[in-house]
Amino acid sequence: MKLSLFNTLSHEKEDFASLKPGTVTMYHCGPTVYQYAHIGNLRAYVFADILRRFFEHYKIHMQQVINITDVGHLVTDADEGEDKMEKGARREGKTAHEIALFYEQAFMRDLAALNIHTEDTLFPRASEHIKEQIALIKKLETKGVTYSISDGVYFDTSKIPDYGKLAPRNIVGIKEGARVAKSDEKRNPTDFALWKFSKSDEKRQQEWESPWGKGFPGWHLECSAMSTKYLGETFDIHTGGIDHIQIHHTNEIAQSETATGKLFARFFVHVAFVNVESGKMSKSEDNFVRLQTLIDAGINPLAYRYALLTAHYRSQLQFSFEALHAAESALESLAVYFLPRAKLSSEPDKTYMNTFEEYLADDLNTPKAIALVWDLIKDESIPEPNKIATIAEFDRVLGLGLTERAGELEQAYLKKTIPLESLPENVQKLIAERENAREQKDWKKADMLREEIAQCGYIIKDGEQGPAVEKSD
Repeated sequence: MKLSLFNTLSHEKEDFASLKPGTVTMYHCGPTVYQYAHIGNLRAYVFADILRRFFEHYKIHMQQVINITDVGHLVTDADEGEDKMEKGARREGKTAHEIALFYEQAFMRDLAALNIHTEDTLFPRASEHIKEQIALIKKLETKGVTYSISDGVYFDTSKIPDYGKLAPRNIVGIKEGARVAKSDEKRNPTDFALWKFSKSDEKRQQEWESPWGKGFPGWHLECSAMSTKYLGETFDIHTGGIDHIQIHHTNEIAQSETATGKLFARFFVHVAFVNVESGKMSKSEDNFVRLQTLIDAGINPLAYRYALLTAHYRSQLQFSFEALHAAESALESLAVYFLPRAKLSSEPDKTYMNTFEEYLADDLNTPKAIALVWDLIKDESIPEPNKIATIAEFDRVLGLGLTERAGELEQAYLKKTIPLESLPENVQKLIAERENAREQKDWKKADMLREEIAQCGYIIKDGEQGPAVEKSD
């Protein structure tokens, strides 16, 4: 298996090989659980799931971590303002622990709805790793890169010659204060908090004693402490959204590599935004869409997964309900073709499998992989049993639910159907003829009759209880 990934560290595609043959270690920046994740946030986890499934396709063992940020993420990139968890707790009249647990569970439900594998994945909480974070600050202190000011302990970025190597084209903007406010006490605009002191005039819900004073850890520190604890001082892949490049991941690299003297993550892979009409989808702009919003609108969440796979992960995606409905129709058509034939037994077509693997090995090119599914269905030179076996193998990587959630897909689509007895007589006759052809395993005739039914304005779906029909648009 030869995989190339675009590595933000080198700003180019690189051939990937894991540190330990047969095992890949991956860390994914998880949610800050003060609010629901929006569908833009969830794109990164769908990408990570495809990457995991691709490795598992080759029987590679995965060690995967998705952190839960439940303390220390402030409302600005400037290490200023209120902790999002404290703000969320006040907003809802609950404790920080209560809202953290509530939104963590909502996040896990979203992952399940999107068919994202979480077996053997670790979900460490920042609040449960304070000891490790304090130990990391102590180590940085011995390296001479920390200093204290009135509001906390900071990392001195001027001591790091290659600070900002992840985003060299953008670091000038940071130094000028584009996203980080200037401070009279900070030595450099890019310096960041390792430990924030609790204010004397307020009582925080989450605070701990430390050698430097009572307070709480910095957001960047959390990921460094938890990733290295569970994956080692150097691991294979670190993922996240492109908004993490300039500040969060840049600071993770600085503190981790200073502490260990080793490369932190060998590959940084970043996922582009999902935009709405007003711009980037964002909780702070209050223009976000939840996965549950789609479900409440009657849209299968797997349709959103399908929509994400039709765009390359490094390309921005424009969200609209029109595009989502188109994705749902495409997934429905795929399910209508696959599910009735799923019991056909054969071997996957080697040529199509090789092409599929080549597409995904080229920086996880899912748009080409999705297009290949439809090319296969239209290819009359491939026997149907081989097509079905090949699509089943594709789906084990793409995770569209054809094999893992077939019953759910079938039930979702059958809900829209029309009782057969209420159909026009000529359509009923065509359906009966088609059922007879299917019983005779005359798939070519059955497909021709499907087309005739479609010309009459109806879409036919096959299920274990027999055919179901809905009106075409």
